[in-house]
Amino acid sequence: MGDIVKQILIKPVQYADEVIKSADYAVSFRQECLEIQAKTRKLADLLRQAARASNELYERPTRRIIDDTEQALEKALTLVYKCRASGIRRIFTIIPAAAFRKISQQLENSIGDVSWLLRVSTPAAFRDDEYLGLPPIAANEPILCLIWEQVAILCSGTIEERTDAAASLVSLARDNDRYGKLIIEEGGVAPLLKLAKEGRMEGQESAARAIGLLGRDPESVEQIVNAGVGQVFAKILKEGHMKVQVVVAWAISELAAHNRKCQDHFAQNNTIRLLVSHLAFETIQEHSKYAIASKQAMSIHSVVMTNSQKNNELNHRNEDDDNQIKSKIMHPMDNTATSHMHNVITNTMAMKSNMLPKGNVQGSMQSGANNSTNSNQKNSHHQHRHKQHVALSGSSIKGRQFEDPATKAEMKAMAARALRYLCAGNVGICRSITESRALLCFSVLLEKGPEEVQYNSAMALMEITAVAEHDETLRRSAFKPTAPAAKAVVDQFLRIIKTGNSELLIPSMRSIGNLARTFRASETRFIGPLVQLLDDSEPEVASEAAIALNKFAGPDNFLHFHHCKAIISEGGLKNLVPLVYFGGHTVQIPSFILLCYLAMHVPDSELIGSEDVITLLEWATNQTTFTQDKEIETLAYEGKRRVELYQSRRKGYY
Repeated sequence: MGDIVKQILIKPVQYADEVIKSADYAVSFRQECLEIQAKTRKLADLLRQAARASNELYERPTRRIIDDTEQALEKALTLVYKCRASGIRRIFTIIPAAAFRKISQQLENSIGDVSWLLRVSTPAAFRDDEYLGLPPIAANEPILCLIWEQVAILCSGTIEERTDAAASLVSLARDNDRYGKLIIEEGGVAPLLKLAKEGRMEGQESAARAIGLLGRDPESVEQIVNAGVGQVFAKILKEGHMKVQVVVAWAISELAAHNRKCQDHFAQNNTIRLLVSHLAFETIQEHSKYAIASKQAMSIHSVVMTNSQKNNELNHRNEDDDNQIKSKIMHPMDNTATSHMHNVITNTMAMKSNMLPKGNVQGSMQSGANNSTNSNQKNSHHQHRHKQHVALSGSSIKGRQFEDPATKAEMKAMAARALRYLCAGNVGICRSITESRALLCFSVLLEKGPEEVQYNSAMALMEITAVAEHDETLRRSAFKPTAPAAKAVVDQFLRIIKTGNSELLIPSMRSIGNLARTFRASETRFIGPLVQLLDDSEPEVASEAAIALNKFAGPDNFLHFHHCKAIISEGGLKNLVPLVYFGGHTVQIPSFILLCYLAMHVPDSELIGSEDVITLLEWATNQTTFTQDKEIETLAYEGKRRVELYQSRRKGYY
């Protein structure tokens, strides 16, 4: 930085020296030239002082101010050269008197700008004045100089000053999107990340919040990512104070929401694993095992610990109380209840253990039994297990259990929010999340978590199921019907859909629709509640219910015939007909598509004939609302044709 500033200062210093020398040889306007010489001499002294302090100068304002200073000195030199003319040249050289006033004012402004630059680059402890004021260059854009001042403090101030400067940048970034862009353009991201990495808790919070506010568009997020935000945030999520981790998780969610390209950057820095660890902490048993672990990490030792723990647990219950309190199942809102979710978690852990090679498991169990005969070896073994427990967790849990419940709940909410945006449309991240025990965490939090935690968990699951809908491998591995974690999540969705009247209702319906192709023909328990929601007074709810049912009844679903019969038997036609006739556009279209699917796939149903579906389809083919979309128009004609064919046969038979 110092070498760059010195290079910038070479030319203006040369111009200043030349103006000072040339003013002594002025023939005309000598008094004015001497005034310019005096101001130039003062400016030259300031420029040389800046060159000596080049390592401390903030580059962005330095470039702007020195560029303006160089232009002013170049004009002053040209004017002084004209005053050196004599004889005939002097007669034909026209120098307006206003030119001296203009140049004099420009030099005065440059003196003020360079003086401000030197003061703002000096740590506050060495300044005589507390308020720097605004330099002349700030006349047209005072906010820019305020940003320069705060960023300069971030670069060279004490920890307390940098904390205050970060808080000021948070206020600026929150007030106006343009101010946020200016902060990025003026080099504010790097010192903010440095403060987030090295500062105290308050400073780290302000820095992380500023980073989250700055990432409001794809270009800004890309610049923040290029500055190395992933490494800094991962370190905080692993080792930082939980209140700072809350803000960091929120900032990650903001960056990922505005630019999906940063998802892989955070994933490469282990962010997904760390966020899952925060979700699992005090949510499910032995949260370390619910972080994303490699296949090698989930090896013989893990199985030995699972099996030997059962034999040693009763004898060492009192010894292990302090350690077990960290890994005990504790619902976010009920620390004493052991509900059905406990059984789901236990079954899943057992299934994972059974997937390992039997020979290795038996050998490890035998080795564990031999070691248990020696009390010293048992103590050493227990300590090793504790170290392995921490190593697998992927994050430091020291002191986390002592945080207040509100901070823990907020951490879970922000972790779920971050995972929601990180996994949106990203198959790799969704696979990493589902291969961990995050699905179990989400199912527990949907049942017992605080309101914000429940909402963010539901939205995260909605994004994961949306990816699984279009990725067969992910859908079959993560949401196969026999998987206890998937069953637990689906049960929570069903509970929410049945109860209704919740902000979780719409994401739950969307998730069920996304998973429609995973359900068997006999799995009809979702159809009835969704059909009932078609009669909901809220248009958005009825529309989402119709969209979800379309994914059961559509031709892309291999079991569409069985699902269509279930929809009709649950009274779907009775609710669909008035929606198609009288519903708003958002409800009308998905309801009509569902009606067409029913007519196409179960045209011989007696209920379709009795509900005057043919009349409705004929009416729809004359409405521009339905005919302007060629696909919907094709569905209408095909449904009408099949119903007419089968119903006419039925009438002829009778």
